Amino acid sequence: MKILVCVKQVPDMESAFRINAEGTWLEERDLAFRMNEYDEYALEQAIRVKEQEGNAPDVTVLSIGPARVGEALKKGLAMGADRGVHIQDDLAYQKDSFQIASVISAFAKDKNYDLIFTGMQSQDRGSAQVGPMMAELLGIACVTTVVGFSLSGDQVTVRRELEGGLKQVVRFKLPGLVTCQLGLNTPRYPTLPNIMKARQKELITFNMADLTKTESLTTTRKMYKAEKKGGGLVLEGSNNDLADKLVALLKEKTSVLR
Repeated sequence: MKILVCVKQVPDMESAFRINAEGTWLEERDLAFRMNEYDEYALEQAIRVKEQEGNAPDVTVLSIGPARVGEALKKGLAMGADRGVHIQDDLAYQKDSFQIASVISAFAKDKNYDLIFTGMQSQDRGSAQVGPMMAELLGIACVTTVVGFSLSGDQVTVRRELEGGLKQVVRFKLPGLVTCQLGLNTPRYPTLPNIMKARQKELITFNMADLTKTESLTTTRKMYKAEKKGGGLVLEGSNNDLADKLVALLKEKTSVLR
C-alpha cells in the first residue's frame, strides 16, 4: 500500500500579522511558521494506518513552498513517514487552490497511491478546496471533513462531520482521498530517537515549474484588516426590562422606531 500525505507550513496563529507592501499577503519576515493543524491529523492517521498494516504501507509526506517548509517535512519524517517530497516554490503564497491541486496531482498521477490524506483546510487560506480538486484531477473517491476512519482490506469506512453536529457514515473502495477534521485523532509528538532517524530518511526536491505550468483561476486583488465598528452592548434584567431597554435604544440610536 502507498500513502501520500499533503502538509502545508502556515503562519503560527500567535504571530503578529502585517500585510505586505503589495497588499496581497502577509509580511513573512515577521512570522513564525508551523505545520498546519489539520494536516497534523492527516499525517497521524496515515502513520496509524501504516502501524495497523504491520508497517508495510509506504508513507510519503509532501509540501510545497520555499526552503523553510523543510522543517514541516522533517517533522513529518520524525512522526513516521518514510520519505519527504519538497516541491520548491518561493512564491507558493501567490498560487491559488487549483494550481496547488494541479501540481500535487501532476506529481502523484503515476505513483499509484492507494490513499491520500490532507487536512480539511489550511489555517491561513481556509479554502478547503485543494483536497477535493486533487481527487477530481486524479479520478479517485473523495470524502471531506472526516472525524472517524477505519480500513479493512481495500474498503474504507469514515465518519464525516455535517452541520448541526450531525455525522454521516461513508464507505468507499480504494483508491481514495480524505480530508481530515479536528477530532479525528490526537497527533503524536516526535520522539528524540525518531527525530534522529528522520535525518537519514530520503528528502526529494522538485521545482514546481517542472511539474506543471497551470495558470491560476483566481487572483488575490487586495488583503486588508477588518475595520473596527464599535463595541457591543449587553442588556441585563428581566424580560420586560430588556424589552423596554431595547425599544429605548432603538428610538435613541436608530431610525427604526421613529
